[in-house]
Amino acid sequence: MKKQPKVKDKLRQRSLFVDERSLFEKLCDDKKLRAGFKAVKKNDGKPGIDEVTIEEFESRLDEELAQLRNDINSWCYKPEPVRRVEIPKPGKGAGVRLLGVPCVRDRVVHATLKSLLEPIFDPLFSDHSYGFRPGYSQQQAVKSAQRIVKSGKEYIVDIDLSKFFDRVNHDRLIYLLSAHVPDKRILRLIGMILRSGVIVEGVLELTEEGTVQGSPLSPLLSNVVLDELDKELEQRGLEFCRFADDCNIFVRTPKAADRVMKSISRFIEEKLKLKINNDKSKVGHSREIKFLGMTIIEGAIVISAESMKRAMQKVKELTP
Repeated sequence: MKKQPKVKDKLRQRSLFVDERSLFEKLCDDKKLRAGFKAVKKNDGKPGIDEVTIEEFESRLDEELAQLRNDINSWCYKPEPVRRVEIPKPGKGAGVRLLGVPCVRDRVVHATLKSLLEPIFDPLFSDHSYGFRPGYSQQQAVKSAQRIVKSGKEYIVDIDLSKFFDRVNHDRLIYLLSAHVPDKRILRLIGMILRSGVIVEGVLELTEEGTVQGSPLSPLLSNVVLDELDKELEQRGLEFCRFADDCNIFVRTPKAADRVMKSISRFIEEKLKLKINNDKSKVGHSREIKFLGMTIIEGAIVISAESMKRAMQKVKELTP
């Protein structure tokens, strides 16, 4: 397991590599945009509404990046709406997950913004947040949960956020970003990206809330939003593990679990302006709760029954 840096070390790294005053100029730098394209190419993905593939974009990379740089500098840049894609959620009758596919050109901007903003925000995030962060992983999250359960906090408050990525409040997100990003040009650009819209069956739908699942920037923005939850839990002295919008809080008794569920649900809905999925959120003993596909039973990490069932079903489908 990779050793996580101490808070002082992370803040020192932040001061060494981050100059917030020149963020917009860095965004327009050719090297930064090329690095952004490399990140997009590495992640692969389908074309957006303009049908331009990564390979086509790369075939005229110098021309594309020069035009992109000029458009951003002159404020002629306008993010295209994203293409809506529906992905089935695991499990029978679980519904679909709504993904958005931005154009390659826009994904380059998103990835470059992420590379500029991550050194600012990541050192500020909680060490109990494990999703979409350099040096953090699902394995670390589950190991941490195991350690907490072994310490005697065997009852879990399992909070499920309903359509989290689709319900992020834009105004609140920009407000949170502005506390650490004084360059208003960057904030304006992110606002344009958030409001770029989505194409559903050929029709443009405005996006007045939410971030695009499929954008390289969205995972970082999601952590900015949910860092408020992390800070609230830490202030209350609660032990927890969070991976993206999957959050487990650990307490010693069922009574404490019920109390925490009520108070934290109220905080999430009233302060963060998000919605709790009451059908999926629950409290229970660790052996009854699934976290990242795993369950902790008598201190041991095992594959949850639901995950095992899905895996066996997949094996049956693939086996003649």
